[in-house]
Amino acid sequence: MNFNDKKFFRLAAILGALTVAIGAFGAHGLKPLLSAYQLEIFEKGVQYQFIHVLALLATAIQLQNSPDNVWFRRAAWLFFAGIIAFSGSLYLLACRDMIAIPVGWVGPVTPLGGVCFIAGWMALFAGAKQEVNHTKS
Repeated sequence: MNFNDKKFFRLAAILGALTVAIGAFGAHGLKPLLSAYQLEIFEKGVQYQFIHVLALLATAIQLQNSPDNVWFRRAAWLFFAGIIAFSGSLYLLACRDMIAIPVGWVGPVTPLGGVCFIAGWMALFAGAKQEVNHTKS
């Protein structure tokens, strides 16, 4: 496993730990401070972060087996960007009443994060297809 592959494993591990911590913070620390709707938004961010941490981990495993597959590398970066943009923006939007800075600009970031997630899954598909074609050659 080369340095870059280890980087994605470490990134997935750190983001996985943060997902648990953020989820626990939302469930225990923020629950009395947020409306039911805000809490639902916050929990949606945690849910999508957790799913895509697992996708990032699976992609890191694929990179271990295929370190030259550019599509797997792109998928990993897209999953990471999606977590930051999608989940991060949902956390900010859910907590907007508690934050002293304006977060209205964050609204358009959420769909960009969703696009990163979709592109990450498509890159993962392209990487798998590249592997199949490589194996046939």
